[in-house]
Amino acid sequence: MILDSKTRRRILQAIKKLAVARHINIAGVDYDAWTERVDGQTNELCAADVAGFEAGVRRLLAELKTSHTNFYHSLPKESLAQHTINASLRDLPRDGGKWMFLDVFEGGPAHVAGIRPGDVLEAVDGAICIPPSMPHFAIGHTHTLLVARPGTGNAKEIVIEVPRRKGTKERPPIVEPKSPVHAKIGEGIGLLKIPYFPGAAGLGFANALDRAIGDLKQQGCDRLIVDLRGNIGGSLGFARLTSYLCPDRIAIGHSLTPRRLRDGYDPRMLPRVPMPGSRVALLFTLAQFAFRDKSVMLLTQGLGKQPFHGRIVVLVNEWTNSAAEMVANFAAENRLATIVGRKTRGNVLGATNFKVGGGYWLRLPVFGWFTSKGRSLEGNGVDPDIPVEISPDALAQGEDNQMTAVIDIVSRL
Repeated sequence: MILDSKTRRRILQAIKKLAVARHINIAGVDYDAWTERVDGQTNELCAADVAGFEAGVRRLLAELKTSHTNFYHSLPKESLAQHTINASLRDLPRDGGKWMFLDVFEGGPAHVAGIRPGDVLEAVDGAICIPPSMPHFAIGHTHTLLVARPGTGNAKEIVIEVPRRKGTKERPPIVEPKSPVHAKIGEGIGLLKIPYFPGAAGLGFANALDRAIGDLKQQGCDRLIVDLRGNIGGSLGFARLTSYLCPDRIAIGHSLTPRRLRDGYDPRMLPRVPMPGSRVALLFTLAQFAFRDKSVMLLTQGLGKQPFHGRIVVLVNEWTNSAAEMVANFAAENRLATIVGRKTRGNVLGATNFKVGGGYWLRLPVFGWFTSKGRSLEGNGVDPDIPVEISPDALAQGEDNQMTAVIDIVSRL
């Protein structure tokens, strides 16, 4: 479809209509004023080139002041590294500013290409990468990265192929990292690395998590490290992980529709719903809310006592997002684990994707998320009990000082 002026106007009208009807207005945005700004910029956006049109729409969406808000083509060209090459980056202020690879997910495109935490990104496709401008990668494209190891003075070109992925109503096109990954890393110490909560309902992830935890218990692990650094969020599978943190069925937090948030509510009166444990239970739960407001208090499943209860550490950083933040907050709020690392990102809303024409999608948050005590994590994040900054110098030498600290902490529990 040609992105002519008529198509652009239809896209902008669709975005306005969806935002007013479906957006969860956590920040108290004045929609009348916002739609006036959209109308006021329509002629300019219709006359811009394609890149200018896309950037202009994203600037308008940023005024909604919520995470999980985006405008992208079916094959996006400007996706975050976590969503494409399965790696996160942090800035290095010294030496004029550069990007260092922070989290590199096992089996992802960056990992397969040979990139490791501590490597420094010099350029992408010949373009120098300098903070604060974040490097982006295109779904279905091949990129040539210039990567250096600090202190060596050597840089090499690394070719990374980003697989072609299609988006769905539940998620934009992303390269899903392998999750969960588990290992016994010390006497009685099990590690769960969880970069993502895959699947629309999380049932497949729940089964994989069951197998991972079963294997760790079989190996005699009675202490557990849950590494959520770099986690990009995902689905309801996070509730299975929270269920392993406590023996009983207790509240994780509650979701809210825009209407319920607008009209007011009493959290005690919300339906109390545990994460469905099977596809049949999921269908039954969905049927219950087919014609009702879908605001609910989500509960853990009551999986019973685990050998690692009372000896759990959760590791987070500035790239811990969304559902992973719900896990970290639940553990902190109920004193079920020690939270270590850096404050999480504060991107905690439930979103869906809408086709708006011209091959474009609008990603819009349509559910709010509040903790069991009624606090919003959106824009706030989760503070660690024990702050531990990552050491770029140590990382460049292949040493993860945050993990070293966590192992020491969990060993003393």
